[in-house]
Amino acid sequence: MIKDAVNTETVEVNPVDQVRSTIYQLLSSLFAKEIDHKTLHDLTSDQAKQFWAQLGSEAEFKADVDVLVAELATLNTDRALLELAADYCGLFLVGTKHSASPYASLYLTDKPAKKGDEPLLFGEQHQQMTQFLKQSQLQVQSEFPEPADHLAVILAYVAHLCTHSTAAEQHDFIKANLANWLGNFVAKVTEVDTGNFYQALTRLTYAWVKSDAEWLESENH
Repeated sequence: MIKDAVNTETVEVNPVDQVRSTIYQLLSSLFAKEIDHKTLHDLTSDQAKQFWAQLGSEAEFKADVDVLVAELATLNTDRALLELAADYCGLFLVGTKHSASPYASLYLTDKPAKKGDEPLLFGEQHQQMTQFLKQSQLQVQSEFPEPADHLAVILAYVAHLCTHSTAAEQHDFIKANLANWLGNFVAKVTEVDTGNFYQALTRLTYAWVKSDAEWLESENH
């Protein structure tokens, strides 16, 4: 999703931050592209089952984790995978009133969109995220031709921050670039999605981000 623009030294990371980073990476990957056979295999492996069980043991995540696990269990035919891929494309790739575009700029803009207006991509939020990436010597991978304010890029960047910056820096970034628009994104996905998987994924992402921001705030005091 994002990669080091230069080689950086490995840093000692505490286990909690490593787990947090892994969760952000996973969420990022699920918004970055459709689920294919390999991803499905990874998401339903024994290791993944332990991961889902652990995440679902937290009350605020349980309902959505249960939906995701149940939905993954139904993806046992090519047709089921194709139908979920169609859901993904309809929600996140097609810019229509029946889609829920995953770009921060569409939810943070001050100007109300006029009817028929095309949402502005590669705008201010994209520039801002590009700057954040540059400062951290990161860049969006060339095979991901999306603006940098795409939810998958922001989540991947937070995954990087988990292991490369202070709790205060992480908290400030999440509050200013993620937590402040995810609620509106959840509402949009809930409104237009006809399936269960992406609604549950979006709700889980929002619940996780809110919970993580609260934890980071408590770490600062």
